[in-house]
Amino acid sequence: MNFQQLRSVREAVRCGYNLTEVAAVLHTSQPGVSRQVRELEDELGVEFFVRSGKRLLGLTTAGKSLLPMVERLLQEADNLRRAGQDLQGREEGRLSIAATHSQARYVLPHVVKDFRARYPRVSLHLHQGSPRQVAEMLLNGTADIGVATEALAEYETLATLPCYRWSHSIVVPPGHPLLELGPAVSLQDLVRHPIITYELGYTGRAHIDEAFAQAGLQPDVVLTAMDADVIKTYVELEMGVGIIASVAWDDERDARLRVLDAGHLFHVNTTRLAVARSHWLPGFAYGFIETFVPTLTREVVQQALADA
Repeated sequence: MNFQQLRSVREAVRCGYNLTEVAAVLHTSQPGVSRQVRELEDELGVEFFVRSGKRLLGLTTAGKSLLPMVERLLQEADNLRRAGQDLQGREEGRLSIAATHSQARYVLPHVVKDFRARYPRVSLHLHQGSPRQVAEMLLNGTADIGVATEALAEYETLATLPCYRWSHSIVVPPGHPLLELGPAVSLQDLVRHPIITYELGYTGRAHIDEAFAQAGLQPDVVLTAMDADVIKTYVELEMGVGIIASVAWDDERDARLRVLDAGHLFHVNTTRLAVARSHWLPGFAYGFIETFVPTLTREVVQQALADA
């Protein structure tokens, strides 16, 4: 048994059983991947994958049972390598951040710039996804640090820490009737117009739905998107009133729109940072976290990791 065999199994699952993609990820050939998988199966006496000829179709019952152990072995090997580098005081390596689009687009750019200036020998990789995808990337070791508003706190195997609180804003074209109401705009006023906002599970959408439901109102949501820029584009086309994260508003870039504060209409949201409890964080990862939120020092994060 060797690590290349284990990586072949893990990447086969991650790549949707496409051996061509697996070979590209592992910088080898497709026959080489197949051979590594077969050799491991022969050694263990069980098959990991359901096959149709040479094609992999999915995991067998045995494969589903063994995959978590494969992932743990590879995770611990990576932890060992990183711990060795960290104990040598080497500020170099790879750091992967998983974040939702709103965080990656509007919040993290300055953090990434400052981090790169502080750790020029660290290769930074940014992955985007839904809050649940961010959690999954942390759990399977694809990402070291996750940043999202929803879902992260639902996973016991993740240590999550609050970063900052934010509210929603209403965006409309110039001359829209809601502008006449200003700070007095209400949910009853909003519900008279078609709504454009985030998809379910993204960027505080749950709080938007809760507010309308508690008021006994049914908004006409005509379009949803993961991306505030997409929402604003369709607002410019006068297709509806936009509800976006306040951090997604930029006075200069959004000069063709107008904004109203919606902090009094919807519950305040909390963006969280998460790391997997089983994952070794190198010193520069703590540097990234503290660059993002200065109060989240190494001691604070390690305490959160230790708390069961």
